[in-house]
Amino acid sequence: MPQVFRFGQYCVYFWTNENEPLEPIHVHVSAGTPSSNATKIWLTSSGNCLLCHNRSQIPNHVLRNIMRMIEARHNDVVRAWLKYFGEIRYYI
Repeated sequence: MPQVFRFGQYCVYFWTNENEPLEPIHVHVSAGTPSSNATKIWLTSSGNCLLCHNRSQIPNHVLRNIMRMIEARHNDVVRAWLKYFGEIRYYI
């Protein structure tokens, strides 16, 4: 799984098989290594984040900080997504 960045013990990454057609831009977050039970966070075209689900059960106060970091690094995430997948769509 292509890692975008780390936040403490949490890995922020893309899942390599994102279906056809390609899903809107999002990241997965899990403690340690990538997991099939990872938390999923959508990115919006305005630079915000929306929680899709928190399957990895990241504590709320930690999840808020991770989402703030994703928003702060929005442009880096978009560039990495385009480089890896070659196209981009937004959830909203």
